[in-house]
Parts: sequence; C-alpha cells; structure tokens
Amino acid sequence: MDDRAAARGAPYVGRFAPSPTGLLHAGSLVAALASWLDARAHGGRWLVRIEDLDTPRNVAGAAEAIVAQLESVGLHADGAVVRQSQRTALYQAALQTLEAKGRAYPCACSRRDLALAVAAPAGTNDARAEAIYPGTCRAGLHGKAPRSVRLQVERVDGSGEAKIDWRDRRLGAQHQDVARAVGDFVLKRADGVFAYQLAVVVDDADQGVTDVVRGEDLADSTARQILLQRLLGVATPSYLHTPLVLTAEGAKLSKQTGATPLALDDPLAALRDAGQVLGLATRGTTIADWLASAIGCWRERAVTT
Repeated sequence: MDDRAAARGAPYVGRFAPSPTGLLHAGSLVAALASWLDARAHGGRWLVRIEDLDTPRNVAGAAEAIVAQLESVGLHADGAVVRQSQRTALYQAALQTLEAKGRAYPCACSRRDLALAVAAPAGTNDARAEAIYPGTCRAGLHGKAPRSVRLQVERVDGSGEAKIDWRDRRLGAQHQDVARAVGDFVLKRADGVFAYQLAVVVDDADQGVTDVVRGEDLADSTARQILLQRLLGVATPSYLHTPLVLTAEGAKLSKQTGATPLALDDPLAALRDAGQVLGLATRGTTIADWLASAIGCWRERAVTT
C-alpha cells in the first residue's frame, strides 16, 4: 500500500511538534531541520505545533523559547504556532467517534495491575511504548470504576485488521501487528489527559499534514497512528524517520540522558552539526546561504516521495 495514497495530490504540509519539557538540544534540532528542509525542498508549508498536553512535565516559558531557538537558526513557521492544550475539543470528538463505532472502551486497570499482569514490548526503542495490554477490561469493568479509555485494536481477535504495512522513506518497508506488539492502547489517560497517539493523529489530519518527518525513535508509533487514521477515516501521510543523535553509550540523546540545551551563540555551527548527522554536504558562511545549500542537497538526495 502507498501510505500517501489518500494524501497524494494535496499541497505539501509538514510539521515539527516539540514538547515543552525543556529547550531544544542537538537531537531535536536534527529532526526540526530535516522536517523544514523536506518542506522547503517540496515547495511546501512547514508548521510548528507545541505538544503540551502533559502539563505536569511542561516547563514554564519553554514553548516560547523553543520557537525563539528555531527562529535563531532560520527555521520560521508558516503560520501561527498551535498548542495541543487548546485543541482538546477535537480530541474528545475523535474519541466519541471511536466510541460510537464500538472501538473505544473504559479500562479500570491501574499501573500496578498492569505491572503484575504484563511485560513491556520487546525490541522497541519508542519512548512512548506501553506494556502489551492483555485485554482485561475489554469485556466490561465488572463493577470497577473506569480510569482510562483504550482502543480495541481488533473488532474480532485474530481478524488481522491490526496488521499494518507501511513504507518509510528512509527505513523502507515496515510491518507491525499492533494487536500482538502493543494490544489495546490508551487513548485517554487516567488523569484525563488525551494520549499522544490520538492527539497526533487528530492534529495531523486537522492541519492537513501530508508528510511527517521526525526522529527514528518514533517509528514504532507509526503503525498505531495508521490504525487510528483508518478508523477515523482520515488520510495517512508519508513518513520519514531521521537518524538519531546518540550519547557516548549509544542511547538516544534526550533530556532524560543528559542532553544540554542548544548553544546558539553560534547558530551556524549548530546547523552544520545537525546537517552532518543528516549526511548533508553543505556550503555557506551565513545562515541563509547554508540553508539554501542544504535545501539543494536535500532535493538532490534519494529521500523523496
């Protein structure tokens, strides 16, 4: 299946969607730059969306600082910056659609319940990966109080509708059986926060995103998102997952692994470092010249639809 079949022919729209849990670091600049370059190389629009639903983890002022960091290296959004925290009515409407189709149900399981019953999926590097849910509440709560809401990934067990095939523009052919790899995953958490998987699908559809360019650590989320897109009747974008910046120990560079905020006293040097991770042979002694060279390099590469 051509993952962009439903969106092909639409004007290119890309996006960068950081979480305001801290400032951008070297790894997040790589993802931002790649998504911006892909949009510019295709003559498209580039949006910035702040994924701030997880309010306890948000850092005050980080959203504004992230936008300022992007602009300091010449990456300017085409349009107003959108915040997920202002879009919860859209997520609730999507959840109600899934409930009306019989594909979302309440779950009474606590984290302790799940820890005793299941193990985390093996072989995944997705920071948002959940333990494989055993379907405890699929047949009802049996008098327990509801906590979260989950997606029933298959209407009938073993039907195969949760087997997702897709093609990544860098990683090639991909396959995941969501029922076996993840199980019925959370759409709305026990604390009332809408889950990442639902929010990102709703936002991409609402904003007309045709092409998602993001870090390789999120590749494992793609099958869940494609499944939700199909159930909600929205287009599936094209996907490109970029190389990660790693620590000396081989882990993904992140705030959790001690990543320091970008030092933007020399923004051109930061861009050059990010371009090196992406394998770009660029020239330019100013930000504008370097970005123009990078767009040309990106356009010439085989990373195209």
